[in-house]
Amino acid sequence: MSDKVELSAEDLRTLQLIELEMIVEVDRICRKNGIEYSLDGGTLLGAVRHKGFIPWDDDADVIFTRHEYAKFFRACKRDLDRERFFLQDYRTDENYRWGYAKIRRKGTEFVRLGQEHMKYHTGVCIDVFVVDHVPDGVLARNLYYGVNFFIRKVMYSELGQVAADHFLQRAIYRLLYKIPKNSMFHLRNCLAARCNRRTTELVSHLLYQYPSKESKYGMPSKCFEHYRDMEFEGMQLRGFVDYDRYLTLLYHDYMTLPPVEKRRGPGEASGIKLIDITLEEIQRRKEEAEKERLEKRGI
Repeated sequence: MSDKVELSAEDLRTLQLIELEMIVEVDRICRKNGIEYSLDGGTLLGAVRHKGFIPWDDDADVIFTRHEYAKFFRACKRDLDRERFFLQDYRTDENYRWGYAKIRRKGTEFVRLGQEHMKYHTGVCIDVFVVDHVPDGVLARNLYYGVNFFIRKVMYSELGQVAADHFLQRAIYRLLYKIPKNSMFHLRNCLAARCNRRTTELVSHLLYQYPSKESKYGMPSKCFEHYRDMEFEGMQLRGFVDYDRYLTLLYHDYMTLPPVEKRRGPGEASGIKLIDITLEEIQRRKEEAEKERLEKRGI
């Protein structure tokens, strides 16, 4: 395994700004096309608690319902600034195996520690999560969870056959890796389409489990019904109206700062290449995009 690259405080802030640039691009496309999204995870928590990034956080997340993501995917074909950004999912990168999408910043590099052998496009990114409805019945919900657990392990197998701690686990992952990933994506899509035929109590991003015990099977679907602007790094980005319920399920007492020893970002990298960008530049671009959008609407 390669050596871990340690980020200085200055590098961490630059990384956050590159991620912010991508969030603003998502926001621009969504506002232009009438698509709803929300900041997610620690990024949503940062908006509520810090009005921006959590100071020690090194990643960023946005989230869509399946219906809104389908519109976003189509809109990116027309509107994404391809000179700067790349929308990455299994349809745009044949080597990409994860069950959620990413926006990558071209001209950068960010290789996760232990993932040097992975063949998909790399670069500084934000995670783009998509939620689907989860069956309401106990039996159906557990069966659904089990099937998606299996799909998730198949998708992880390319990494697991190298990174798993025990030789038996690595052997199992080598077997799972023989299952074609596209057949697993097809199965996931069929399950999602079936469950999205009606509104259910819970929604979940199926191939990336929510971390808390309370959200094992998903989050209340009502959290995804209403959105509003929220301040983030001096700009207005989108978030859930019912962010309190969402963040409480994720982090419990989310307004209390963690102990100093736990204030660290989740990601470790073996290769990093950043580009210079300023907050003022990002804010200016957002203002210009909003001005152009309103002018086209005659406002």
